[in-house]
Order: sequence, then C-alpha cells, then structure tokens
Amino acid sequence: MRSRRKLRFRLVVSFALFGFGLSALFAFAALNIRDRVEDQLVTTALQQDVDQAVEQVHTDPSKPAGSTLIEAWMRSERTLYNMPLAWQGLDSGVHDIYEQASDGKAHHYKLAVRRKYGLIGFIRYDVTREELGKQQLLFSVIGAVFLFGLLSLVLGLWLSRKVLKPVSELARRLRDFRKTGKAEPLAPHFADDEVGELALALDEYSHRLTAMVERDREFNSDVSHELRTPLAVIASTTELLQGSPDLTDKLRERLKRIERSSRQATELIEALLLLSRAERRGPTRGETTEVAKVASDVIESQRPQMRDKPLSVELVVKQPVSVNAPASVLAVALTNLIGNAIKYTLEGMVTVEVGSDRIEVIDTGPGIKPEDAERLFQRGVRGEGAGGSGAGLGLAIVRRLCDLYGWEVSMRPRTDTNGAIASIVFS
Repeated sequence: MRSRRKLRFRLVVSFALFGFGLSALFAFAALNIRDRVEDQLVTTALQQDVDQAVEQVHTDPSKPAGSTLIEAWMRSERTLYNMPLAWQGLDSGVHDIYEQASDGKAHHYKLAVRRKYGLIGFIRYDVTREELGKQQLLFSVIGAVFLFGLLSLVLGLWLSRKVLKPVSELARRLRDFRKTGKAEPLAPHFADDEVGELALALDEYSHRLTAMVERDREFNSDVSHELRTPLAVIASTTELLQGSPDLTDKLRERLKRIERSSRQATELIEALLLLSRAERRGPTRGETTEVAKVASDVIESQRPQMRDKPLSVELVVKQPVSVNAPASVLAVALTNLIGNAIKYTLEGMVTVEVGSDRIEVIDTGPGIKPEDAERLFQRGVRGEGAGGSGAGLGLAIVRRLCDLYGWEVSMRPRTDTNGAIASIVFS
C-alpha cells in the first residue's frame, strides 16, 4: 500500500533538501575555486621568483637569492651533484614534490626550477601549512552546510504553516458542513488567490450538487406518492372483491396473487426510497420483525414461480430470530434470494433455514463458481444457468439494503451436492 504523506510534510522536506543541497553545492564550488586560484597564484609567484633570482645571480652573484618565506638555491650545472638526486632531472617549471622535513614528517612542497645562463635556480615552497588551513576551512564549510540545512528546515516549517493555513481553514469549514448539514458559501472567507479560486469552485459544485439532490428528493417524493396511491387502491379493491360470496376458487386465488403483488410492490418502493436517501429506518417503537414470519410470507408469494417444476420449498426454523428493521426491507431482501433460488432450480428442493443470527436459502440448482460469488452482488451482473434473465439488479439491491442495516449477505456453492447457499447474517 502506497504511503500517504501530508502536503505540509512534503513541502517541509522539499524546502529542507533544497536548502541543504544549495548550500552544499555552494560550499563545494567555493572550495574548488579557492584551490584552483590558490594553486595558480602560488605557481605564478614561484615562477616569477625563480626567474628573478636567476637574473639577479647572473647580474650580481654577490646578492643572496633566498627569502624568509621560500628557500632558494643557485647552482651551476657543474655543481648540480650537491642538490638532491630527485631534483637534478627536473625541467624548468613548477613541480609538486613530497619530502621528509626536519620534523620527520612528509611535507608537500612546490619546487620552482629555472635553467638559464648555465645556472639552475631552485625555489622550494612548503604548502603543508596551507593544506592544514584547507582542512580547517573544510570543517567550517561542512558545519555551515549543516547549519544552513537546519535553518532551511525551520524556515520550511514556518513557511508551510503560513502557506497551508488557508487550505487547513478550507478543510475545517468543509468538515463543519458535515456537522451542521448545511452548506454555506466558502469564497467570501478567503482571499482572491488560488485557495480562493478553489473555494469558489467548491461553492459552484455545492450549488449544483444541492440542486441535484433537491431534484432527486422531489422526484422520490413524487414517485412515492403517485405509486402508493394506485397500489393502495388495488389493495383495497382486491380486499373488497375477496369478500364477495359468489367468487369461484380460481378467481379468489387470482385475487390473492394480485394482493401479494401489490404488497410486494409497496414494500419494494419503500425499500428503494430508503436506499435513495441512504436512510436507515427502524420499525415502529417497541416492535421487532420476526424473520420466520416474513420468510413464510415471501415463500407463499413466490410459489407461483414454481409452475409445473418438480420442486418443493421448505421453511426450517431452528431458532426464532427477530431484527430491528422494517418488515418491508427484510421482505425485499428475502424475495430476491428466495426468488432466485426458485428461478434457477429446475428440480429438487429449496430450503429456507432460520438460525440464531442468520437466515440461509439452500437450493439444488446448477450452483455457482467460488470466484463468481462476490461478483454476483455487483450491479448489472446476471447469473448463469437455467432461467437466467433480468437486469442483474436484484442481488445488488439486497447488498445495499444489508449494508444500510449492518447485515452481511453472501453466496457460496454447496460442497455436498449441486446448488448454492445464500445467507444473511444479522449483526
């Protein structure tokens, strides 16, 4: 899982790394330029001094050629054997040599050599002291780099708090909207900058979203009112017709089917309205819904789907269970699960078992693949096998209803024989 970092943390780290890198680059450039310039100046000065010393000895051999800062020797080519062997083959120019000094330590020297007028001039300059100075300068520069890096970190913390303060304020106001449930304009509280533009865009989006929610809410209310009225008329009319004494048994059965379908449509409308509002509603105060009773009603309403199939449906109540939810919500969920079991099972038995904390629908149909068990609850996915039809919305509605009430719905294949098991676990 990719690690998530706050914007402020990224800004602080970026600012600190930039400050540290820039100061380190400047320190490296300064040291490098100092070394080059110093080497060039020393080389030029030694070359000029040795040339001047040779000219001076050639003009007036009685004058000395040395000084307090440099050591100078003047020899003719006939007396060159008195000089160190390593010097005798050197050409005119400035050379780097390493020799042991009187203190027993190796020293770094620059040796300027000049051959002219039968004379050879040597000027030696000890640069070891300069190298010690370079080391001290290097330590000082390293300390300065870390100091500037620390200052960059502190400055980054301060600037990030200053820069991101409007963003934090915007987030706080958005969180307050969730508490109050009312969206207020954001743009007037911010300056005319990038954060202000973001607040203005959020205001425009909020207006569009609020208008869309209002239209959706009005549509749901209109649909609920317009559909419930004819359904209530159908229910009351069928109830009156069933009281007629001259009805035949066949006509009475058809009226019962109409009544059940009207009741199912009413329950489905109520459940869909709850989902559209993402609103969890419980039953009347002091009332609970018996799962076995709802399951029994659903089974009776689904028997006409069996037609002439050699199929039987059985309700097994191992332990009574009640849930704190409207009967209409549970009826819609069970109608989809039991209806699918009857539709996909060509022959055999559909068993509805009610346990202590769950209800299971067990069929002897073609079954499902284990990898397809979760996919069947996705919107638009239809099952394969006998009787496979529809828009693939039933199980998706069941999943949404169960999520709304904190129930866990699942499907799995049977292990003992063909078929599938759909279960709802009540939490």
